Amino acid sequence: MAVKNYILVCGGTACESAGGGDIYKSLLSEAEAQGVAEDVQIVKTGCFGFCEKGPIVKVLPEQAFYVEVKPEDSKEIIAETIVKGRIIDRLQYKSDQGAKGEAFDIENIEFYQKQYRIVLRNCGLIDPEKIDEYIARDGYAALEKCLFEMKPEGIIDELKIAGLRGRGGAGFPTWMKWNFTKQVQDEQKYVVCNADEGDPGAYMDRSTLEGDPHSVLEAMTIAAYCVGANKGAIYIRAEYPLAIERLETAMKQAREYGLLGDDILGSGFNFDLEVRLGAGAFVCGEETALLASIEGNRGMPTPKPPFPAVKGMFQKPTVINNVETFANIPVIINKGGEWFSKIGTEKSKGTKVFALTGKIKNSGLVEVPMGTTLREIVFDVGGGIPSGKKFKAAQTGGPSGGVITEKDLDTPIDFDNLIAIGSMMGSGGLIVMDEDDCIVDVTKFYLDFSVEESCGKCAPCRIGTKKLYEYLDKITKGKGEMEDLEKMKDIGSAMKKASLCGLGQTAPNPILSTIENFYEEYREHIEDGKCRAGKCKDLVHYEIIADKCIGCTVCARKCPVNCISGERKKPHVIDQDKCIKCGACYEGCKFDAITVS
Repeated sequence: MAVKNYILVCGGTACESAGGGDIYKSLLSEAEAQGVAEDVQIVKTGCFGFCEKGPIVKVLPEQAFYVEVKPEDSKEIIAETIVKGRIIDRLQYKSDQGAKGEAFDIENIEFYQKQYRIVLRNCGLIDPEKIDEYIARDGYAALEKCLFEMKPEGIIDELKIAGLRGRGGAGFPTWMKWNFTKQVQDEQKYVVCNADEGDPGAYMDRSTLEGDPHSVLEAMTIAAYCVGANKGAIYIRAEYPLAIERLETAMKQAREYGLLGDDILGSGFNFDLEVRLGAGAFVCGEETALLASIEGNRGMPTPKPPFPAVKGMFQKPTVINNVETFANIPVIINKGGEWFSKIGTEKSKGTKVFALTGKIKNSGLVEVPMGTTLREIVFDVGGGIPSGKKFKAAQTGGPSGGVITEKDLDTPIDFDNLIAIGSMMGSGGLIVMDEDDCIVDVTKFYLDFSVEESCGKCAPCRIGTKKLYEYLDKITKGKGEMEDLEKMKDIGSAMKKASLCGLGQTAPNPILSTIENFYEEYREHIEDGKCRAGKCKDLVHYEIIADKCIGCTVCARKCPVNCISGERKKPHVIDQDKCIKCGACYEGCKFDAITVS
């Protein structure tokens, strides 16, 4: 009997942690119990991207898009949608594209409308643990084309036409990196995938590996054939167990199908891979530190040149690209470099995947063409700022990037434009801030991260990050001086010039860009002793307005240090010497009787 329905269950880390695995098992059990197991195929996929609404269950051909699903909903999904063909209104995502209880084209959901999925083309559509489903969507066709129809020089030419630049942050032309390694004469060469995604709030590469691991394996094999390598490694942090599990499953299946290992597809070409686990050091995102870690040494960067493309892993020529870069390769080979080059901007071709997080209505994984504006990402794709709050800034590039303010919302996002406005692409983390965020406190958070993650090898980074953090800490505690701002700018400038690797060279970016764009907020902290967002506790002052206080005692009961006193139905008072500035009283008052300044 032919399958009549398909149920796609999000199996990304976020949905799995929210019960996605139980939903999948429950749907299988209910389909069996209700006698429709042969009529429906239930698939656990990778991330759908719309993380804000997970766990997500998609039913085809009914075009049901169920959000915030629970395991107990499985019985109704089978009974109503599979057996009776009805859309369950309470679970269906509400969109302007569909009336109540009616189906609509899923691609017209506002979150997806401006997206263009190349890297994420299979995520949410296939079972990442079944190689046949990848093959059914042109999987390994690019590898076959390269092995039997193209020469290595032709692959380089196609990548050059495509204009693909590395998505790990530096934006170096992919064709050029591959060509450097290809031109080196050596019996042993390597291909390495950098899956050590360490930016706070970033999960683009992890989700790609969880949802479409074969796309990376295929691309690495193509790279190996192109440059003349026969061994490779995927370096991924051990804290990504689901991605590791699916990678290893995919590698096993690829070997069984003759797509990895000796004599691939009968071509005489040999290439195999292994997974190397990292301990979660942010500095190992830098390629020379990553290679040191793979070799069993402490993950610390080394001076360049020589570059890894010429002298890399075990002193042999090595191609290193990150997950997102590799995931583009099969599509470029299949559709052609000219097709790819028509997407994006003049100097930044293709798409970019962002992890959209922070103060945003629709957080999730977003893939948009290069040149899309921040306004489109935040307000059209992301749905804007929750609770009617005002947009304040967006941090791109994680702890290595800078902030984009409202005045630059309409700047087309690509490698060069972001650098021009004092930020950077980075690997793709995009954290949105609203009016309730303190820019000094956020900057201090990033510097604290950089201090912890610095390997300490070079003095500019080891000492510089620490000094910058100390100045920021001093300012958030009301002890700063205006001269500190110039000192931070001087230290930051020196670090950018003298640090050994990208961590130290970019660590000052958050400070330099926030001083530039939010100078007044820094001045308020220093001269007025005020934190307008109320985040810096040492600068916050809570006070009860006697005329508004009705003596309900809620604030007194919520105070953890018993610093609020007063009789019932009479105005209360805060003992400022005992107050720890926790804000519990402010959050608990329903009469706006407590002010914060």
